[in-house]
Amino acid sequence: MTYQMSIVIPVLNEAGQLPAKLHALQGLRDRCQLLLVDGGSHDDSPEMAKPLVDKVILSSRGRATQMNAGALQADAEILLFLHADTRLPENGIDLISQAIAEGFHWGRFDVAFDTPNPIFKLIAFMMNQRSRLTGIATGDQALFMTLPAFAAVGGFPQIALMEDIAVSEKLKKLGKPCCLKAKVLTSARRWQQYGLFKTILLMWWLRLAYFFGADPEDLAMRYYRRR
Repeated sequence: MTYQMSIVIPVLNEAGQLPAKLHALQGLRDRCQLLLVDGGSHDDSPEMAKPLVDKVILSSRGRATQMNAGALQADAEILLFLHADTRLPENGIDLISQAIAEGFHWGRFDVAFDTPNPIFKLIAFMMNQRSRLTGIATGDQALFMTLPAFAAVGGFPQIALMEDIAVSEKLKKLGKPCCLKAKVLTSARRWQQYGLFKTILLMWWLRLAYFFGADPEDLAMRYYRRR
C-alpha cells in the first residue's frame, strides 16, 4: 500500500487515554500509516494499540529515541510526529500535504488547549507567536517534515530533553518552517496537574538554561524530579 503520510506516535503508559486518541485517527488509515512507538510502558498500551495502528514498535524510553525508531520504519515520504495527547484538526493531513507541495521541508501547527480557561488561550497564543518569531517548534505543535529532511538532519538528536528545539534548529538550515494557523488540540493535564505557574516558570527556566548550554541530561533530571 502506498501511504500519503506516516504518523509516528511516541507513547509511555498512556493506556487510560490511548484508545480514544487512536480511534480519532482511524478515518486516516486509508492514506496514512499509523506507527505507535512504545518506550517501555508498564500498562497495556502496546496491546491496546495493536488493532488500531499499522505497527507497534518497541523502543527504549525517550521521545527522541522513540520518534527516530518510528521514522526508521516509515513507508511514506512525509513524517508527522504526533504526541498521544494531541489531536489533529479535521483537515490536518491535507494542510500538511499542501505545505510540502508548496516547497516547505518541514513545519508545525498552531496549538490550542483542551480547556476553556482563558489563561490557557493566552499561553497558546504566546507559544504560537514565539514559534513564528523564532522558527522553533515544540512537540505539542505536531512537527512534520519530509523523509529527506529528516535524513538530512540525522533525525532527532539523542538527548533527554529539548529534542524538538534541537531538531528545529537543524531543520531551519534547510529552510523556514511552514507555520500552519490551523490548531492542534493538546491536553492541559500536565499544566493542571503540576500547577500552572510552576509549569510556566519551569519551562522558561529549562529553555533558558538549554540556550546557554546546559546539559540536556541534567535538565531532564530536574524536569522530571520537579514534576
